[in-house]
Amino acid sequence: MTDGDSAADAGGAANGDPGSGEETEADQVLDELFAVIEDRKRRLPEDSYTASLFTHEKGQNAVLEKLGEETTELVLAAKDGDREELAHESADIVYHLLVLLAMYDLDLADLRAELRERR
Repeated sequence: MTDGDSAADAGGAANGDPGSGEETEADQVLDELFAVIEDRKRRLPEDSYTASLFTHEKGQNAVLEKLGEETTELVLAAKDGDREELAHESADIVYHLLVLLAMYDLDLADLRAELRERR
């Protein structure tokens, strides 16, 4: 990713109580990352990796392939017990998942609502 919207920035420690309604650092990071993704989707700057995913000739398959690739890398990192690589690949998956959500005009509120239903 060459345009400052690195998936590595998707990490962060939660500082608030998850049930308190208080926004955590992790929430803020995800909100900021998703805002960048939405901005790239809207503006489509030529030098943006994120924008290239929205305009790729393969369409959504480009993102789906990246999710598959990153998932394999995540599994291998976990199998090897490589915590640093596990965090890196997890961030890649979160980033590409957020791009996929944006492609379908879903947002973090949709994701949070679904997760809330499951707890």
